[in-house]
Amino acid sequence: MATTFLGKGRARLRLAATFSAMTLAALLLALAIPAADAQQQPQRKGAQAAVPVPPAPDVGPRGIWIDHTGRGAVEIAPCVPDAAPGTPEAANLCGRIVWMKEPNDPKGQPLRDTLNKNATRRGQPICGLQIIGDVKPQPNGSWDNGWIYDPEQGSSFDLELRLRNPETLQVKGYMGVKFLSETYVWRRAKEPPPKCAGV
Repeated sequence: MATTFLGKGRARLRLAATFSAMTLAALLLALAIPAADAQQQPQRKGAQAAVPVPPAPDVGPRGIWIDHTGRGAVEIAPCVPDAAPGTPEAANLCGRIVWMKEPNDPKGQPLRDTLNKNATRRGQPICGLQIIGDVKPQPNGSWDNGWIYDPEQGSSFDLELRLRNPETLQVKGYMGVKFLSETYVWRRAKEPPPKCAGV
């Protein structure tokens, strides 16, 4: 009886040891799988969130804007398109009329800059005319110290541009001091309008 009991006891001990070894192996395997998954995670499809996305370039007031009357569009771009990046020439902005709702006079001829104080310029068509010049970026986020020309008056004014949001541009014309100014709001063109001939 004692031998049989002992034999059974040893068998139980061997069984318990085998069970413990299997439990330990299962536990180690369970811990190893998540670690392996974590190592493979960046290689999985859809792991693009780990890659930093560069911010969208700040275009400022560059682009095509419908003026406050809705009758014209002005394209604002660097004054010197081929200037080296980082230079003042690349940062300064100019603008020209690129679309007019009614570009011609009643006779079907292009409207001309007849009110210009410079008589030699009175024959130039208004559509295609440069009306913004040398606006410079400022530390406060505006563009200032440039000029704007109003062909309906034949006069030029100092100019400050300020983005209210990516789709809205505040255009402030002034003469020396800003508390004597007129401010207009231009809207970014949702679709580029058909440009004037030759522009």
